Order: sequence, then structure tokens, then C-alpha cells
Amino acid sequence: MNELRERIFRNRSVLSPHYVPEDLPFRNREMEEIRRTVLPATAGQKPKNLFIYGKPGTGKTCSVKRVMEGICKNPGKASLGYINCRIYNSRYRIMQKILKQFVPELEKSGFGLPYLYEKTIEVMGRGVQLVVVLDEVDMVKDLDELVYTLTRSNDEAKGGGITLIGISNKLSFKNELDPRSKSSLYENEMIFAPYTAVQLQQILKQRAELGINPGCFDDSAVNLASAIAAQETGDARYALKLFEKAAEIAEYGNREKITDVEVEGARKKVDIDLAGETINTLPENHQLVLYAIARLTLGGSKYSKLEFENESGFLISGEVYEEYEKVARSAGKRARSSRWYKEYLSDLETLGLVTLTLSGKGMRGHTTLIKLGYDAKDMIGLLGTKLGLGGNDG
Repeated sequence: MNELRERIFRNRSVLSPHYVPEDLPFRNREMEEIRRTVLPATAGQKPKNLFIYGKPGTGKTCSVKRVMEGICKNPGKASLGYINCRIYNSRYRIMQKILKQFVPELEKSGFGLPYLYEKTIEVMGRGVQLVVVLDEVDMVKDLDELVYTLTRSNDEAKGGGITLIGISNKLSFKNELDPRSKSSLYENEMIFAPYTAVQLQQILKQRAELGINPGCFDDSAVNLASAIAAQETGDARYALKLFEKAAEIAEYGNREKITDVEVEGARKKVDIDLAGETINTLPENHQLVLYAIARLTLGGSKYSKLEFENESGFLISGEVYEEYEKVARSAGKRARSSRWYKEYLSDLETLGLVTLTLSGKGMRGHTTLIKLGYDAKDMIGLLGTKLGLGGNDG
């Protein structure tokens, strides 16, 4: 048994979405643009802020990290920092994190925002160009205040400067920002497009050759995992998790190699794992809307008896909004307006959690029809406890 396990995996970490390979395929153009944006900082000049967005698993974080690693070898007057905004999710915590390398006493608590502000100006006054990557920047609770504070400190500093590189999975994120923050943060924008099936195939083949021992996977298994990922999302993270799970099935099943059979067996498990990861990053109102969709899907739409050509299983937008209001009340929250609700639906569709379509001729007028992208019971299980509504359909 142990011998077989050692035969399948050569280096399991290579199949992790967090692994940054030496060669990052199909992102040379994007990395070069990031590099051009940041390089002025090494010469003591302030770069423009940069905002990078695209769906999960399109190489945004890996590309930025690879560029930063290269510049860190010869930083000049630049000081580069990476911040995960799932962990550092407020203005105070981000400013504290930025300054810790310059002001060691910040390891102790008890310093107020005015002190952090003055220290930021002081550090920049030494001619330092701070370049700060805010990964999953949409998780910062008071981002408008953060952008305002850092913009003001830039204006007041006698030298140096601070530049933000924001990374987000939410394409509609900037609609939620104050106009002043938006104009400041979006000086330069970059969109990472989903990978194609051919690109995913080459990415996965590269990782499989590094992470799996020779002779322990079929090329057809790589091709199938890539095709499934391309069909679902164009998400390299999905392809990697699918192949890693298939490798686990091969190991624990005492099988000689990873084949199409193991890839198919891994698919359901990976779908739920990734949905759970995505749901955990969603703001609360998005989660409430998704829970409402799952509950209606499970309990049945009041329009379920109506038949629409090619539209079976869909819910009507208006009834989902009513259910969202009920769910929000049950959770002790206040539902947002229908305008915001439409934004939430758009974000959920972007993340592949729901499908939206306009109604056909079977209805009066036009309405948006909504279909859940995953099993309703699984979604209720993932969301119910998190929202304090219980892991069931009640």
C-alpha cells in the first residue's frame, strides 16, 4: 500500500493552486504589463495604482507574485509587500501590516490610526516607494476609508509614495466603491481572461509531470480534467484540484495510475469543495440570496407547474427576491434594494454558482430566470450554519 502511494505522488504541493511554478504559461503579456507598472518604484518614482480582476483560477495572484519575486532581487528604492485581505480585512490591520517592517514597535497593540498615518508619511519621507498588493481587496470592510487615508498620506509626504495593486474575483466590485476611491484605485486596470481548454491542458500537463511520478497517469486523464475545467469555468484551480483528487482516488484505491475513471470519480467531490471555498469568500448578502435560491429550489417554486420551453428548473427573479427578504429577516438582517439584489445575482453567475437567462414566450413580459448551479441540499448544508439558519431547508 505505501509503495503504491509513493509511486503516485512525486510532489503533491505542485498540484496545489497556491504553488507558483517557475514557468507560468500563458500569462507573459500580463506579467510584463504588471512589471512595467511597478518598475518605476525601483527608481524612486511613484507608479500608478493598478487593479486586476477576473474569475478565480485565472492566474492573477500567481502572476503578481512572480513579478514581485523578480523585482525583489533588485528593489532599489521600492519596498514591496503582499497582503491577503481575507486575513487583514480592515484599514487599521492593513496599515499596521504595511508599517511593521519599518516600525517594529507596531508588533504591540494600542496604537491608534493617527499614529499609523503619521508613521506612513514619515516612512515615505525617507524616499521609500511602498508598493502594496491587496489580494482579494473586496474583502476589506472599509476600503473607501483605506484608499482615502493612503491617498492623503501620498499628498502630504515630502518624498516617496505608496502604490496599491488590488486583486479581485468580482467583476462588478468597483460599482460598490465611492467615486473618489474608484478614480484613485482604477488608474490602471487589467482583466485576466479564463483559460481555454488547450491552455488548461498544457498547464495541467506541466504540473502533472512535476507532481506525479512517471507512468502514473494517462494523458487522456489530463485531457479529460482540462476539458471538464474549461467547460465549467476556465479555472486552472478547478483543473488542479480535480487532478489531485483523482490522484488520491488512485492511491487509496490501490490503482496503478490515474485514468479517466479516477477523474470522473473526483468530479462531484471537487465541485462541492470548490463551491464551499467560493461561498466562504462571499459577502453576507450574496450568501443570503444564494440560500434563498437553494431553499426555493428544494421546496419548489410556486410557478413550478408552468412549463417553459428549455427553461425547466428555473426560478423567477421576483419570487427569489421575496424569499431573500424572508431569509434575511430570519437571519436578523435587512435585505438590500432590488438594484443591489440584481448585482448579487450577476456576481453569483460570474462565480458559476447560478445560471441566469431571460424568460421566453411562455410568460407575459420578460423576467430573469434563475437556476442553481449545484445540488440544493449541498448548498443549504454549506450556507445554513454559516448564516445561523441551520443546515437544513427550514
